[in-house]
Amino acid sequence: MKVIFMGTPQFAVPVLERLLNSSYQVVAVCTQPDKPAGRRRDLIRSSVKALALNYHIPVMQPKTFKSPQALRELSRFCPDFIVVAAFGLILPPEVLSLPRFGCLNVHPSLLPRHRGPSPVVNAILDGDETTGVTIMLLDAGLDSGPILAQREMPILSEDTTGSLTDKLAQLGTALLVDILPEWLDGKIKPQPQEENGATFSKLITSGDGKIDWHLPAVEIWRRVRAYNPWPVCYGWWGDRRIRIHSAVPLEDITPGKVGEVVALPSSPEAGVITGHGVLGLGRVQLEGRKEMSIAEFLRGQRSFVGSVLG
Repeated sequence: MKVIFMGTPQFAVPVLERLLNSSYQVVAVCTQPDKPAGRRRDLIRSSVKALALNYHIPVMQPKTFKSPQALRELSRFCPDFIVVAAFGLILPPEVLSLPRFGCLNVHPSLLPRHRGPSPVVNAILDGDETTGVTIMLLDAGLDSGPILAQREMPILSEDTTGSLTDKLAQLGTALLVDILPEWLDGKIKPQPQEENGATFSKLITSGDGKIDWHLPAVEIWRRVRAYNPWPVCYGWWGDRRIRIHSAVPLEDITPGKVGEVVALPSSPEAGVITGHGVLGLGRVQLEGRKEMSIAEFLRGQRSFVGSVLG
């Protein structure tokens, strides 16, 4: 059985690695074009490309599959099926119909909830208690294809988008490997999604990290977790940005202004008054400085308590 793998970020790496060490023949890998990063704007290859090159697998990096050349290049590999995991491109009908066993997508949510580009982020933002992975057949819609299998897992209070994505990558990899033999043997009947329960995740931008201190502490706490590792939540201390890498919501009703930094009687040692409750600060990072615990930060910045963050 010949398979083409399509994916780009770290989430896709465990899936590809498992396929490379399976009985299936990975004949090609498709990933997003290299992107400039850092001050020097050097081109950085994706995690998936790096793994594929280590295994000497041919790599395609199309900007689109609408060009005849890209379709011809893909067709020459004659895949029996295609596996997609966080690829980042919409596949046209010509690609979807290419493999005889279809295009299988590993999606990090319990579809039809959180369709779209940021399902893990939005699961935390919405305060979901559980999430999971879905193996589905891709169709022309946005994550709307029929479901082959799902597996659920809890969202823990300490989970960030980074940690939860890693867990879901492992869960999705295991589920894909479990169901592939049955799918290829014709033993799984795809189940259509319930459109009534569909929700859509939004695309996250760097500006989403700015904290509105008038929001409840619980909501800000979810954002701190959801936007970790990117774009990272932040406020303004004077003219300097201070990033909040971890926090905890407290029900304390502390008198003061919204945004005011207050001392707390126990760990964490300081928090910020919000629209409802206090956001206890865990780890912070002042612009131009390294990340550190709030206790360590306070030892060097005694004027922080009593200031008002923007």
